[in-house]
Amino acid sequence: MLRLSITTAAALVLAAPAFAAEFKWAETTDPQTMDPHAVNSAAVLGFLNNVYEGLVRRNKDMVIEPALATSWEPIGDGEGWRFTLRQGVTFHDGAEFNADDVIFSYERASSEQADTSSWFAPVSGVNKVDDYTVDIMTIAPNPIFPDSIANWMMMDSGWAEANSATRPDKDQGNYATINTNGTGAFKVTAREPGLRTVLEPHSGWWGEVEHNLTRAELTPIQNPATAVAALLSGDVDFINPVPIQDAARLASSSDVKVIQGIEARVIMLGFPHQAETLKYGADEGKPNPFLDVRVREAVAKAINVPAILQTIMRGNAEEASQLVSPAMRGYSEANAARPAFDVEGAKALLADAGYADGFSFGLKCPNDRYLNDEAVCQAVVGMLAQIGVNAELDAMPVRNYWPELREDNFDMYLLGWSPGTFDAEHPIRFLATTPNAEKKLGSWNFGDYSNARIDEMLPAIQSELDDAKRQAMLDEAAKILQDEHAYVPLYVQPLVWGAKANVELTQRPDNFFILRWVTVN
Repeated sequence: MLRLSITTAAALVLAAPAFAAEFKWAETTDPQTMDPHAVNSAAVLGFLNNVYEGLVRRNKDMVIEPALATSWEPIGDGEGWRFTLRQGVTFHDGAEFNADDVIFSYERASSEQADTSSWFAPVSGVNKVDDYTVDIMTIAPNPIFPDSIANWMMMDSGWAEANSATRPDKDQGNYATINTNGTGAFKVTAREPGLRTVLEPHSGWWGEVEHNLTRAELTPIQNPATAVAALLSGDVDFINPVPIQDAARLASSSDVKVIQGIEARVIMLGFPHQAETLKYGADEGKPNPFLDVRVREAVAKAINVPAILQTIMRGNAEEASQLVSPAMRGYSEANAARPAFDVEGAKALLADAGYADGFSFGLKCPNDRYLNDEAVCQAVVGMLAQIGVNAELDAMPVRNYWPELREDNFDMYLLGWSPGTFDAEHPIRFLATTPNAEKKLGSWNFGDYSNARIDEMLPAIQSELDDAKRQAMLDEAAKILQDEHAYVPLYVQPLVWGAKANVELTQRPDNFFILRWVTVN
């Protein structure tokens, strides 16, 4: 009898629908904008993946799958790609999605006002075949193109026109900066920048609902200790990130759990490759020493990356030798070694370059963008001091940080890069190619690094169908960037999330938090 009762109870539990739940979470960075084309950053795109959708998307294993397009196929001998659109899709305001919205979203996202324009450098045009078919034409065969547009989000042309938001405005903002109208599983119902953003399920969403959320609220909490306290007290259900130093303590609690992984993001130092003079520190106005490759190599040798990983990252990160991690397609095994920590070697390089007595400069760093970013920069300052180079650290919120970098207000800066395509071509296009607004290239190459061979190889890398030939070009590019110390790659950032024990979720290596995979038990 007891056995029957237990069996019956178990069956009832399994048969019962998951109860509806409200969900609150906290992140250190508030999305800078609600406009999916205004800022090409993980904080913005990760959040907006809950609200807007693209033709394709990445699943839980980072594999491309259909979204607003149900299928795609190459055109002819590689002239482009034909996408068949999903029918019956509506935006949050009820407007129907069709090919006109794809054309509009291409023109908007590739415009000079958009921060996403580099995504469309290989595109020569987008043509409407019918209401549910579009041809995206490419300058050359581009086998990885569908992978490259997973974060290209569709906007409603009529909504944008009615609200004077036909182009993004990342500086002054417009209606789309704080309002949304996507096709995604969630719609934004309240937006107070810096304070809270509220989302509710889109009742007309076309997909299969996996979550059980009725409402979700994001609160930015910059202080890591405050975020941990909020999780432990039950004020929030999830935090990202968990401070490395608190991970073990949280993991020992039965009320919460820590979810750890390795992100696709490489943290690196960047230099001003074209600036004639220094802009900060005691040597402001003097010739820019970072123009000399020996000085850049000295910086690479002076940074004790293993010590940073052991002390600041508590052993939760991996050293990086290039602009992508070993998990990315096109990673160069031939260039897997990074410069060894060598203080005396760094001093010798400085002496050869004419800086035996060192110099002073300004280091820009965010303090709420990457895991322990300011602490890492403080460590860099101390390590460079050992070779007589004095860095004046200026750490600031990421909201202020990107404008400073875009105005070239730095002598050296910290940057993290996660390739949206999970391919080594991505950072070459954005970080290493000579900036060219007309060709939509090098849009995040703040230091204006330039190498003619890199520029020459990029279109060939994008169009090469033979994997061996393509990898040979990626190996050559990685070696050039290493030999010239265009950047100093430091480490691959760890992922450390914290959640209440009753929350089920999916952690992807792009650090995107996807609400439609969240269940509160």
